Order: sequence, then structure tokens, then C-alpha cells
Amino acid sequence: MKLLKPSWVTHDGKPIFSIDIHPDGSRFATGGQGEDSGKVAVWNMAPVRSEVDEKNSNIPKLLCQMDNHLACVNCVRWSSDGRYLASGGDDKLIMIWQTGRYFAGPSTVFGTGGKTVNIEQWRCVATLRAHTGDILDLAWSPQDAWLATCSIDNTIIVWNAQKFPEIISILKGHTGLVKGVTWDPVGKYLATQSDDKSLRVWRTVDWQQEAMVTKPFDECGGTTHVLRSALSPDGQYIVSAHAMSNSVPTAQIIERQGFKTSMDFVGHRKAITVVRFNPNIFQKVVNKASGKVRTFFSCCAIGSRDRSLSIWLTALKRPLVVVHDMFQNSVMDISWGKSGFELLVCSWDGTAAYVEFTPEELGTPLTQDEMNSLHQRIYGKSMAISTQHTVNNTIIENPAMLKLQQQHTEHREKLAANKQVNGTPTKIKNPMLTSPTEKPNPKAQQIETRTPDGRRRITPLCIAPQVDFG
Repeated sequence: MKLLKPSWVTHDGKPIFSIDIHPDGSRFATGGQGEDSGKVAVWNMAPVRSEVDEKNSNIPKLLCQMDNHLACVNCVRWSSDGRYLASGGDDKLIMIWQTGRYFAGPSTVFGTGGKTVNIEQWRCVATLRAHTGDILDLAWSPQDAWLATCSIDNTIIVWNAQKFPEIISILKGHTGLVKGVTWDPVGKYLATQSDDKSLRVWRTVDWQQEAMVTKPFDECGGTTHVLRSALSPDGQYIVSAHAMSNSVPTAQIIERQGFKTSMDFVGHRKAITVVRFNPNIFQKVVNKASGKVRTFFSCCAIGSRDRSLSIWLTALKRPLVVVHDMFQNSVMDISWGKSGFELLVCSWDGTAAYVEFTPEELGTPLTQDEMNSLHQRIYGKSMAISTQHTVNNTIIENPAMLKLQQQHTEHREKLAANKQVNGTPTKIKNPMLTSPTEKPNPKAQQIETRTPDGRRRITPLCIAPQVDFG
């Protein structure tokens, strides 16, 4: 395991409330407090992974900073296809961001005195308005069909991610601040956790409540800023944030079958703020008396107000690793990379940490086809399987994006094959950033004619804003 804290990932000392790694692994986003506004920042992942790249002045660290939110940003999440970034904050707004199709070159961020330069251009392509209170968490559904957001107005709103700002449903039932939302990986359920001492499960077929779990939360108080629960990648378990057992903080394990609550993760000294499952299911071959047996398990990361991080494998009774005093303040968010061997953690103290594992430590991840087969064996035809054909046949028109996708595939394969050589992990080639597309010259398209007296007449050409949202 490798642990480091990149000091340059900062919001100028202000809290970082959310962090999320892009699906292609090339960048990550943070959300939090800025100067008199909320801040969303997109960072380069290469200098985090490589000390050589970190010292290379030609490799940018901050790619883009967006200060459009009027108040603190509480959550940032990439869509699973990586096209969009969603952010929600105390200004009651959700903003949907997309990289600009055309890029004229680096530009300075207004109000920074030229100190902050945007290497990439990200623009807000949709602003969602319906909540009447601060937005604390949000999540994209499998295959990005919906976007769920939750707020201190006690509601959850499900948006049509294919036709923003259309609302699919407004879920009401919680009687306290809703602080966390997470999707079932097979698309059947949506789980939410609230300060009303309940975790509720909603059906996506009719958006009605399927179950309400309360007993593990009877002793809990509203001591956490967020309650970010998670579902396991096989969909069999929900692991809650802030639960209590005999006055001891726990992360409650809720079984999908009957929503039973007989198990929990215990060990943290203060309330659990965030739970994030590794997106992969892992396997290991274990030697037993009867011969070699292949075991399957999931991996879960838990962050707490006690400033520590714990990593659990469902095949073990005790945590794989616990990092104490990781920060000066509460852990706020965790994000796993799609490869499954790296994660980022952020804290209220305004810093972030990077953790990298090896296959020897975690195991070998199942392939996507094996994951789909597992889901189909357990649930029948899942949402992920039914849309796989559509996703695989998406035409990539931009050669730069095609190159980036190929590099991402190579990067994931290298992470999965990363072995320790003489105790030192082999280096990973850094993914390259998307090359900007050259903006066409409108003058080359304008219509020019000559009048009988020889004067030039130019017909005005309407240059529409380049919006690509579909």
C-alpha cells in the first residue's frame, strides 16, 4: 500500500467537502468552499500518481476552477460515461458541467490576480432548480439514466439525466435533513439516509418506499455534515453511515434480502460520515485441505469524524488496514478509481490523500463480462446488462477522445497487472489529457459580394454558441 497527501490539492485552506475520480482515471474533481462562493475544481491525476510528473513544471496540476456556485459546494460526481460533472451546494442549485468543444487556450480565473490558470474549459450546460434548501449529496444512476439529489428540505429529487431539467419524481417521506443518496448497481433501488434516524429504500419502478430501517440509528444524533451510505457492487448489501450499537459508532450492514441488520463494521471512535464500495468484485485462490478454492469478495472504504480511514474486505473479519489521524478534521468523502486499486479521500481540514493498493493486497478484479454474468445470475437481466449493447456501440467522433479512451484502457490493464518488484511498485504510465479541438475560423464561412459601384458587402453570419448536450 502507498499513501501520500499532495499538498497542492487545496481550496486555499478552506474545507473540501467532496472528491470524485473521473471514470477514465485521468483527472478528479473536488468541491467545497471558495472565496465568497462555492468552488468546483478539476485536477490532473498524473502528478498525484507520479513524483516525477509532480515535479515537472510542464505538467499542469489544476486543470480548471469553476466559481459559479453562489455558496459552498457539498458534492461533485462524474457521470459514469465521464461526459458530465454534477455539482450541488448551499445555493440550492445543481449544475451540470461539460468540457468545451472548442478551446482557445489557457485563461486566468477571474478574481485570482492571474495566479490561477484554467488549462481546460468546463462550462455549465444545465442548472437544476427545485430544491428549497441546501443540497448535500447527489448520485448518477447506473448508465446515467437519472440523477438523484437530496437536500435539507427533507426531499430527494430524481431528474431525467437525458432531458435536464425534467423531473422524474420528488420522493417525500423523510422528516429530517436528507444527507446521503446511493443507487443500487442493478437499478432496482435508491437508498437515502437522513437525520430523522432512518435509512429508506425506494423502488425505481414506481418511486414508492420499499423499506425503512430505523433500529440501528435510534441512538444517533445529527452530528455529521453528510451521511454517505453505499451499496456493494453485487447489490447484496447496503452499508450505512453513522449508526450505533451499544453506544459504539458503527457502519450498519443491511442485507438486500429482507433488509436485515444483524451485521456491522465496528472500530471507529466517532460517527461514520462516508462509506464507498470499490466498484469491482475481487477474487483470490485460497489453498485449503480440499484443494485450491476460489473466493469472491468486495472491498469497502469507511471514513469517520475521528479523522481516520478503514479498508474492509468482506472475506475478512477485521479491516485490511486502518489509517489513524489521517487528517486534522473529519473525513468528508471517498472516491475509488475504476481500476479498483486507488482511492482519494478529502477532509474538512481542506486537504486530500491518495491511497494505492496492489493486486496482492486486494485480489484480482472480475472483468466487466464476469460482473454482468454475476448480476444476471442473481437478478436476471439488470439495467447494466440491458444497456451494455448501447454503450458499447456509441460512436466516438473526436479522435482525441478515442485516443484518451485507448490510453484509459491501457492504464486500467497496467493497474490490474501492477506487481511489486523488489518491494517497489512498478510505475504507471500517466494518462494524457484530451487535446483541445481547433476552433474553425468563422471568417472563412462568411459570404462576401461586390456591389455595382465596387464596394464590398458582407452578409452577417450568425455564430451560435457551441452547446453539445445530448
